[in-house]
Amino acid sequence: MPSKKDKQPKTILFVVFPGVMLLDIAGALQVFTEANDAAEGSYELIVAAPGGGLISSDTVLPVLARPLEDCAGRCIDTLIVAGGEGAIPASKDPDFTSAIRHLSGLSRRTGSVCTGAFILAAAGLADGHRMVTHWKDCAALQEQYPQVSVEQDPVFIASGPVWSSAGVTAGIDMALAMVSEDCGRQVSLAVARTLVAYMVRPGGQSQFSAVLKTQTNGASGKFDQLHNWISDNLAAEIRVETLASFMNMSPRNFARVYTREIGQSPAKTVEVMRVDAVCRMLEETSLPVKSVAVQTGFGDEERMRRALHRHRHVSPSEYRQRFRTTG
Repeated sequence: MPSKKDKQPKTILFVVFPGVMLLDIAGALQVFTEANDAAEGSYELIVAAPGGGLISSDTVLPVLARPLEDCAGRCIDTLIVAGGEGAIPASKDPDFTSAIRHLSGLSRRTGSVCTGAFILAAAGLADGHRMVTHWKDCAALQEQYPQVSVEQDPVFIASGPVWSSAGVTAGIDMALAMVSEDCGRQVSLAVARTLVAYMVRPGGQSQFSAVLKTQTNGASGKFDQLHNWISDNLAAEIRVETLASFMNMSPRNFARVYTREIGQSPAKTVEVMRVDAVCRMLEETSLPVKSVAVQTGFGDEERMRRALHRHRHVSPSEYRQRFRTTG
């Protein structure tokens, strides 16, 4: 029986191009690097580009890459194509997409970060698969490649051997999921702790948290402190009068101004934040559903169940079974 040291490392090949987004590659690359510390010898990491050399990124830092042509005969476990402003031009280069198609054929698993999904689609690797990309580019991806089933919400998707992740930092989530599949959940969690990741996000989670959505809608920032207060006090009874008092406004004027700026009522915001909290607790704890309902401010299971179904279209037990991250 071979020893642990005799085990061959899995080759992870990152493909870049001029105009690559640095964080698309750096985040996922760091995950696999840390996995090598947590589980020695798990991965061999290669960064390659057509012609090799110093490849310009979207920042002042270039990326040093091997010639992609030298990788054609390698045994590749996972091929990951990065995104960035150069992804669309790269997707229109038939020689480049042909090389990606060939390398994918040598790989057990093929993935993309952000707009790298356009390159996989152009290479014909996403046909018939579910895919995700940055939320701003989902409509364009679907329009250009109707044979691909594009989903706008998930952080990442594993559709058979084809993986894809949403914008930028979602590549970290996808890489953590790959490490979990390869090395086990404990190694993945150890890597997440080392990188001070807030949590290991399941792929089916939304690209946006409820708080981020409200901050984005409320561009003036007027209600940011209120949203933070709501997030910290979900277990309490939260009435519109309480929120209005926090903002030093009358309840009627507060409700009117808030709805106009945020695009939803204060009660809706509280419910959405509570549903987000329910999801986190179902993912990360073994607490009974009744306790989750109490701690998130819903009070009883049925009220929580109805709200979760409105926003996630699943029951608490179904959500926990699908997205549980605890042992």
